[in-house]
Amino acid sequence: MAPSKKNATYSESQAREVEAVLFLSREPISARKIAALTGLPDPTAARSMIELLNAKYDAGGRAYRVEEVAGGLQLLTRQQFAPWLRRLDLVPQEQVLSHGMLETLAIIAYRQPIVRAEIEAIRGVNSDEVLRQLMQRELVRIAGRHEELGRPYLYETTRQFLQQFGLQSLDNLPRVQKIRAAEAEIANRRSDPASGAPIPFGSSEKT
Repeated sequence: MAPSKKNATYSESQAREVEAVLFLSREPISARKIAALTGLPDPTAARSMIELLNAKYDAGGRAYRVEEVAGGLQLLTRQQFAPWLRRLDLVPQEQVLSHGMLETLAIIAYRQPIVRAEIEAIRGVNSDEVLRQLMQRELVRIAGRHEELGRPYLYETTRQFLQQFGLQSLDNLPRVQKIRAAEAEIANRRSDPASGAPIPFGSSEKT
């Protein structure tokens, strides 16, 4: 049965409200919160509405769509526009991470929560400065203290890490075989310092 004119109008109005919420949100927002803000019955209804919006954006060739990232939903411009948009002062510049920072970040991502001693055992070098830089960029944070002697700090990745790498959750990280390959690469570098190949680490950049 075709929807009534009243229901069709209501759905169109709700779609505009959902779009407005996503447009104004500077951070990923949960489907549950979208539903609460727009009067939709539940998160499932909010997700259905977003699927309709994305279908509309895709069909119309819009420069943006709604993506799942960092445990929420966010209206983002498409990846192909990133180089052009970075010319604007309002758009944050791309973060450039050193090999050491990528190595450390990959280890933390797969082994978290993890103590510094374990990170350094894998990398074979002191990681104080690298950890400080990652925390300064809000990609890593202190998650607590380990119960072992001295109660060293435990480190884990942040929501900002998920956003920067375009991940919905840690479950979206490349499978463990990737980190094993990364650790093998680190071991090779320790035996051959001249090697400068970057650590393999998957990312999906969005602006």
